[in-house]
Amino acid sequence: MSFRPRLLFPATSLLALGLMLAPALFGQGTAPSLTLIARDGRRAIPLTLVADQEFVALDDLAAQFQLAVQESLGAVTVSYKGKTIVLTPDQTLASVAGRLISLPAAPSRSGRRWLVPVEFVGRALAPIYDSRVELRKPSHLVIVGDLRVPRISTRYDAIGSGGRLTIDASPRATSTVSQDGDHIFVKFDADALDTPATVFAAPAAPTLVQGVRLVDPLTLGVDLSSRFGGFKATSQPVDDTMRLVLDLAGGQTDTTPPPSNPPSNPQSAVPTPPSSPPPELPPAFGQSAPAIRTVAIDPGHGGDDAGVRGSNGVKEKDLALSVARRLKGLLEARLGIRVLLTREDDRNISIDERAAIANNNKADLFVSIHANASMRNTTAGATVYHAAFFADAAQAAGAARPERLPTFGGGLRDVEMVPWDLAQTRHLAQSGAFSDLLIAQLGDRIPLALRPTGEAPLRVLESANMPAVLVELGYLSNATQEKQMAGETFQNVFVQAFYDTIVRYRDSLHAGEAPGDRASRDFK
Repeated sequence: MSFRPRLLFPATSLLALGLMLAPALFGQGTAPSLTLIARDGRRAIPLTLVADQEFVALDDLAAQFQLAVQESLGAVTVSYKGKTIVLTPDQTLASVAGRLISLPAAPSRSGRRWLVPVEFVGRALAPIYDSRVELRKPSHLVIVGDLRVPRISTRYDAIGSGGRLTIDASPRATSTVSQDGDHIFVKFDADALDTPATVFAAPAAPTLVQGVRLVDPLTLGVDLSSRFGGFKATSQPVDDTMRLVLDLAGGQTDTTPPPSNPPSNPQSAVPTPPSSPPPELPPAFGQSAPAIRTVAIDPGHGGDDAGVRGSNGVKEKDLALSVARRLKGLLEARLGIRVLLTREDDRNISIDERAAIANNNKADLFVSIHANASMRNTTAGATVYHAAFFADAAQAAGAARPERLPTFGGGLRDVEMVPWDLAQTRHLAQSGAFSDLLIAQLGDRIPLALRPTGEAPLRVLESANMPAVLVELGYLSNATQEKQMAGETFQNVFVQAFYDTIVRYRDSLHAGEAPGDRASRDFK
C-alpha cells in the first residue's frame, strides 16, 4: 500500500500567519487535534486516543509533510527525499535513517490506516525532514520552520494593596505595553504565541487583575478591577526567557486596622498583617549607599524533590516558592534592592548551586525558606537557623593563609583562600544577629516554636559567603498550621516581618552598631 498525497504547503515556502491559541484541552466527546504552524498558514491534524495515548494517522502526516508511506513484508516504511523510517507493528522501536529510536507505544492499525504515537513527529519525522520541526505536546503544537513562537506563562502576586503580574516569554520575545482604560495590552514581537488553554487563573481573593486573555494572535489583554490606580512596566532577560513585570498600584487603600488583642493560643492564631509602611525613597545625593544591595532568597526543594507534604496536600516546595515570590516583590517594590531567587519555578536545583548563585552575584544576605514536619501532629511554630560547624572546621577556616596570585595588569596580590564548604564561618556572628532580629519581628505576628532559634550543620548555608539563615515557616505535619501557612494572610504577615527585619538590620549596619546588640535589645 503506497500513499503519495498532495502537498498542502511546500517546506521551502513558510510565511507568518498569526497563530491563534493552541487548541483548548479536549473534553468528553471532543476529539483532540494538533495545530501545525508554518509560514504559509496553519492546519489542524486530528488525533485519536488509544488507551489514553494520543495517536496521529500516518496518512494525515503524509499529506502535510510530503511523505510516502508503504506497507510491505510486515513493516511500514515512511520515506522523505531518500530518507526512511521503518516501523514494525507491536514494536516500540523504530529505525530512523538507520538509527534506532524509542516510541512510547507501538504503531496501531485503525481499519486501513496506520496510527503512530504523537511523539513520532518529534522523534522520527523531525530528524529526516529538511526544515525544523518542533513538537510541543503540552500545547498540541507542531512548528515547522524557523518561526518565533515563545511560550507564554503568567503569574500574579498580591503585594499589600497592589500587586505584580509577571509575564514570561520563552524563548525571549520583546513586547510593547499600552493601556486603554481598565485594560493593559501586551503585544509581542513574534510570529505566533504558545499559550496554555487558560492563560490566567484569577485567585479566589479579589485582586487588581481580573483576567488575562488572548486579544489577537500576538497580543495579551490584562483586565483590571475598579481598584486599579496605575502601573509600571519593566522587562529583563532571565536565561532564555524575557520577563515582563507589571507592578500594579491600587487606587484605594485598605485602612481596616488589625485586631488589638490577638488570640492567646499561638497554634490556633490566624495572623493579621500590620499596616504597611510607605515605600522608601532612594538616598539623596551625598548620602551613603545602602548597606544591602542584593538579597538572595532560596525557595527550598523543587522539581522531583517536593520536601515535606501536609495531610491536606500542601507541598513544602510550593509553599517555599510562594513565600519567596511575595518576599521578592515586596523588597524590590519598597526598598529598590536587587532580589535573586535561586529558582523561579518548580525545578531541581542542587544545594551547591543555590549557594553559588548567591556568591556569584555578591549577595549581601542569603535566606533559605522551608517548612518543617514532626512525628507529633501537634508540634507547631516557626524556627530560624544559622549554620554550625565542628570546632576543627572553624579553626581550619580561621587559620587560612593568603596566597599571592598574579593580577591581570601584572604583579601579584594577596588573596585569602577559604574552602568552599567553610565560607560561612566568617559570617556566623552576623548570621546569628540577623536570626535574632527576625525572630523578634515574627514573635507577635506568627506562631513560634518553643525554641525559635538554633544552630545546625546545614549544608545549604555552609558555603554562603555572606550572612545566611534558614527559616522553617512552621509544621506541615500540623493540619491547623498547614492551612494557615498555605493562606495569603500568613504569607503576607511573614513577608512584612521579614521586610521590617531587613530595614532594622540595614539601619544597624549604617549606624556602625553591631547587629547583635540591637537584636538582643529587641528580643527582650
